[in-house]
Amino acid sequence: MRRRVIVGGVPLQWAAVAAGFALLLSGCTSGDDGSGKAGPVTTTVTVPTEPPAAAAAVLGPTGPRTAKACSGVEIAVGADPQQVIDGHPAGTTYCFAKGLHRIGTPIVPRDGDRFGGGPEVVLTGSRALTGWVRDGDRWVVRGVLPAAYPLKGQCEDNRANPCQRGEQLFVDGKHLTRVMSLGEVKPGSFFGDYSINAVYVGDDPSGHEVEMSRTTAAFTGRAERVTVTGLTIERFASRPQGGALEAGRGWRITGNEVRWNHAVGVMLIEADGAQVSRNTIADNGQLGLGQYKSADARVTANLVTRNNTDGFWIADWESGGIKSTRSSGEVSGNDIIGNRGVGLWSDIAEYDRRISANRIRDNAADGIRYEISYAGVIEKNVVEGNGFGTGRGSGGSLWDGGGINVNTSAGVQVRGNLVKDNRNGISIQSRTRGEGPRGRYVLSDVVVEGNLIVLNDAGSSTGVVENKGSPTTSGAITFRRNSYRLPGSTRFAYRGKSLTWPQWQEAGFDQDSVAS
Repeated sequence: MRRRVIVGGVPLQWAAVAAGFALLLSGCTSGDDGSGKAGPVTTTVTVPTEPPAAAAAVLGPTGPRTAKACSGVEIAVGADPQQVIDGHPAGTTYCFAKGLHRIGTPIVPRDGDRFGGGPEVVLTGSRALTGWVRDGDRWVVRGVLPAAYPLKGQCEDNRANPCQRGEQLFVDGKHLTRVMSLGEVKPGSFFGDYSINAVYVGDDPSGHEVEMSRTTAAFTGRAERVTVTGLTIERFASRPQGGALEAGRGWRITGNEVRWNHAVGVMLIEADGAQVSRNTIADNGQLGLGQYKSADARVTANLVTRNNTDGFWIADWESGGIKSTRSSGEVSGNDIIGNRGVGLWSDIAEYDRRISANRIRDNAADGIRYEISYAGVIEKNVVEGNGFGTGRGSGGSLWDGGGINVNTSAGVQVRGNLVKDNRNGISIQSRTRGEGPRGRYVLSDVVVEGNLIVLNDAGSSTGVVENKGSPTTSGAITFRRNSYRLPGSTRFAYRGKSLTWPQWQEAGFDQDSVAS
């Protein structure tokens, strides 16, 4: 028998949802109404009546101004930090003096070291470029590029692959666009010719500060329990999938600003128990924050914004806000906004992952993507305005994703989220993806419950898509107790068909949910 949710005997409208009215479910049971016939009974059903608390929450300040004052061994401007560190025992606190510190080689801490600074402490991986010579309508400087190094990474432009090179140019602080041939050089761009070790720009550099990122990282190494706080870390030539700040086991990364580095801003590598909080991670070339083989890490209360400035593949290669692989732990209370890629992506053998109370808005690809992984909870997030990017592989179908995308994963709960005005609502995908460390990657035990889902875009939908080699099994996906706002009649998909709300319910989904 068809079911419908009513309030006070009339169909539920969205205004009633927003007002938080109680909901009643009317249906047939085996109860007795006194006439010897089965009669209707009314039972209370909980469905969302208002957005999660994250919708009204304010992140508050992030970056160096939130860090505590540093007291310890001073690292003066112009000093080699590694020489200072090597002259002291493990577990020492180091305080960078106010000013600009040019880091020529990555700093390698020792166990338990602490590094602090303040709002006017900047660590840069760039060097000033001088000696420019006019070359027709361009200017050139020679002998400043590094020796050849292996190239990797997938770029939006997958023919010329400009994102694979780590060096960036800045003129008076402005980030220039890399082009891949001398003939393309124009104002606002640069070309690095590695075959003859020459850099060309299209603007007259006379009287301007021109810098090129060169050092690959500010911090790296295998030390444990290191703290980095109160620093601005910028303009490092980090390689694709590498970080300007590479953290390990038990590190504490708090109150920093990590910006304008070529690849990843903060990268956790085998960093069990690491904590990343109250940082501003912005304008990095590939990704704001990455996590690899790191158990029980906590990423909380960070601003992650405007990352992928160097043209990495928006739709499907580690570009955007946060990406984590083969890891576990918590990502909560972050603002993940305006990144040119996926907002928050768990991919490949993630486990025991909790994604909670984040505000994930205006990212070019999925807001949240949970892919070929296990045992995840995605709850109480605000996921709004994501998925409208264009470019290679971008599109509007459920195969291209949505506000929340669960792809060939098992044991995933999607509950209590506000999913509003994204390219699509919730996309559940079943693909053929092979074996993982906890068994074959399959779509199973996925529960979508108690979410507020608003679909306003003309082509947006929610539903399940599957390839021929991986059809969904009975009971693998459950939609229940959700609230929908649907401007049109066809907003769902299953078994290769577009469905209306009644057809979606007849297919076995959302039978105790509401739509208006």
